[in-house]
Amino acid sequence: MSRWPLLLSVLAAPVAADPVFVDRSATLPERVVYSGDWEHFVGGGVAVLDCNGDARPDIVAAGGETPAGLFVNETPAPGADFAFADGGLMEITGTTGAYPLDIDGDGHLDLAVLRVGPDLLLRGDGACGFRDATADWGLAPDDRWTTAFTATWESGRALPTLVFGHYVDRANPDGPFEACDTNTLYRPEGDRYGPPITLSPGFCALSMLISDWQRRGTPELRISNDRHYYVRGGYEQMWRLDPLAERTEAEGWRKVSLWGMGIASGDLTGDGLPEVMLTSMGDQLLEINRGDRLEPAPYAIGTYAQRPFLGDDGRPSTGWHAEFGDVDNDGRLDLFIAKGNVDQMPTNAIHDPNNLLMQQPDGTFAEKADAAGVATTERSRGAALADFDGDGRLDLVVMNRRAPMELYQNRTEGTGNWIAVAPRMPAPNTRAIGAWIELRSGDRVQSREVTVGGGHAGGQAGPVHFGLGPASTAELRVIWPDGTATDWTAYDAGQSVRVDY
Repeated sequence: MSRWPLLLSVLAAPVAADPVFVDRSATLPERVVYSGDWEHFVGGGVAVLDCNGDARPDIVAAGGETPAGLFVNETPAPGADFAFADGGLMEITGTTGAYPLDIDGDGHLDLAVLRVGPDLLLRGDGACGFRDATADWGLAPDDRWTTAFTATWESGRALPTLVFGHYVDRANPDGPFEACDTNTLYRPEGDRYGPPITLSPGFCALSMLISDWQRRGTPELRISNDRHYYVRGGYEQMWRLDPLAERTEAEGWRKVSLWGMGIASGDLTGDGLPEVMLTSMGDQLLEINRGDRLEPAPYAIGTYAQRPFLGDDGRPSTGWHAEFGDVDNDGRLDLFIAKGNVDQMPTNAIHDPNNLLMQQPDGTFAEKADAAGVATTERSRGAALADFDGDGRLDLVVMNRRAPMELYQNRTEGTGNWIAVAPRMPAPNTRAIGAWIELRSGDRVQSREVTVGGGHAGGQAGPVHFGLGPASTAELRVIWPDGTATDWTAYDAGQSVRVDY
């Protein structure tokens, strides 16, 4: 195993003050709880999107057996206390999660809603109104237990390619153990979707992400699977999309078996290639991207987070949603991990605090969730880091099972400067899914990929946030999905920038 490269010590800002978050959960008009019995032991995601074009991120929260919620952001000014209103989302029960994307290319964000039951595609009207367009777009989903989703735009197609990941087969009378369901891929045929394509074998998917992880212009489908129910013979999967085929060990794909829950992707080493974070029961596995393969990160990096860091419960942790984001704007990606026991699984920690792992100048990570005030011990599931008040600091929302959703405002002092980037293309792929954004400050380049998927049962569609440390300006370019690129262009810090194709 190669040593973790200590590159960032000379490329980024020094360590800022410990992060500080203030609990703003009381500003939500309703205390949503992800409820339900065993078919809602997993799931519980949140989607973050600007559903009305006012540049303030809104929240869609899965409710499980209770209706999903939409919370419209009415925060009055950058840095002001949060304010949210009930958005009146159409009543949908059985939801496990949701992902925002512009399916029909009209410029308004739509929603793919994951359910215990038939999944839904909701068309957004640009004013936070949504209606069921599943049949309009040609989908006729089965009654499945859906717990993962990802999407991308393939060349020459009018609609995105959609992939739904299913958990245990609800119709299998011999289940749940060794009864994992297959997964489903939909490709468009004209302006509607063709028949479902089955991805088999399936090993109880809990997270999916389509990513051009090798930066070769050929996105691939990563699936994280739950060993608890496939028991034996299963593994983490990677599928090529064209031609549609699973990668094999003969091609160098190293098979890893774990209790896979969530996926996060981000370039930590500065080489332009995204590392992959996989949450699990026990070890949280960070894989370093070597271009032709993914390698486990060394234990000393500090991301394995395999036990609760508070209290005296020494049993293994259970990780769910993982997300990279620069919480203190020092130019280094940090990592949030939502933690929580499945239910009352006696083999795993019951009181399991969430992790906020802050990247240090040497590339290692230090636990700061307790100091930041976000180390709660509910059964957390989905989450999101997003700038809800527009002040350039990433805030936090956390969905909990059988406990109210939590909302936190980032009040960290002495943070660095920042830029947020919103790439835009003509229809059909208006949000430039598959693009890479590169930001250059001094001799350092930060790289981010625009994707749909990952996390645990929820994701975001919004400007891509970069911390700049002390830099007051930065140059950026967008490499579009077709491989063309904008010129490097300088921008002042402290703004959200739209870049058009």
